[in-house]
Amino acid sequence: MPVATDGVTPRARALAAAIRTIRERSGISGRKLSAQLGMSHGTVSHWETSRRIPTVEDVASFLGVLGVVGEERQRILDLARHAAEPNWLTVGMPGIPQQLAGAWECERAASAIVEWAPMIIPGLLQTPEYARATATASGLSEHEVESRVMVRNSRREVIERRSDPVLFEALIGEVALREVIGGTEVLAEQLRFLGSMAKRKNVTVRVMPLRVGWHPGFAGPFVLYDFPDAPPVVHFEHYSSGAFVPDADDVQAYRGAVEQLRDKAMSPAASARLIAEIAKEMETAT
Repeated sequence: MPVATDGVTPRARALAAAIRTIRERSGISGRKLSAQLGMSHGTVSHWETSRRIPTVEDVASFLGVLGVVGEERQRILDLARHAAEPNWLTVGMPGIPQQLAGAWECERAASAIVEWAPMIIPGLLQTPEYARATATASGLSEHEVESRVMVRNSRREVIERRSDPVLFEALIGEVALREVIGGTEVLAEQLRFLGSMAKRKNVTVRVMPLRVGWHPGFAGPFVLYDFPDAPPVVHFEHYSSGAFVPDADDVQAYRGAVEQLRDKAMSPAASARLIAEIAKEMETAT
């Protein structure tokens, strides 16, 4: 039987996303699949929403019924084996798709998100063309690029939904506003979009200007997730590795870092003016 979880880990959220994706891809309903597995009709639904963590044996049965084999089967079984572990570190590009799934599920479940993005526009605020330019520059195949762009657009739903949108605060380095990714037209469009998103009641955008001296953001980008049903988590994502860290002391340290970043950053109003000014510069340069 699956076990209940009082605090859902990022890896468990990634497992839930994988189960949901595979089940939807198969075209079978959760109720019918539960029946085929010999379980109550709500079991698979609970797995997909992280309300219950399936055992490794349950996941193996699920994958067997839907004909999942090879590398995908091993990847999902590995998630199941470690779903209850709070810390999650992956090293090497093969682990990053799992981390993206974990981040996506964290975004869907969060009540509030704070992101420090010193060098690039945060993913939740990226336009399709900007996201496409970053993915293309990373050397991904055309199929992988379009897949990343589609996922990126879908992720933004958490801050645009009508019902209970997540509170999102973006602390963005001025460098990210000026780095011409995809060309001046793409950047100008991105900055205009960023300015429009900053007008939403649930979105706060603050720019960290240049030449303000040292601040904790120099240590690198991070995302802080708060959940209504689980302990908060800090997420780090780098070029070929990433980590979710729920340790209470670490989370508290990053809350302190957020406060220091806010103290150094421009106000939302001043940030909006700077974003508009740079967008105009980019439009003039096209």
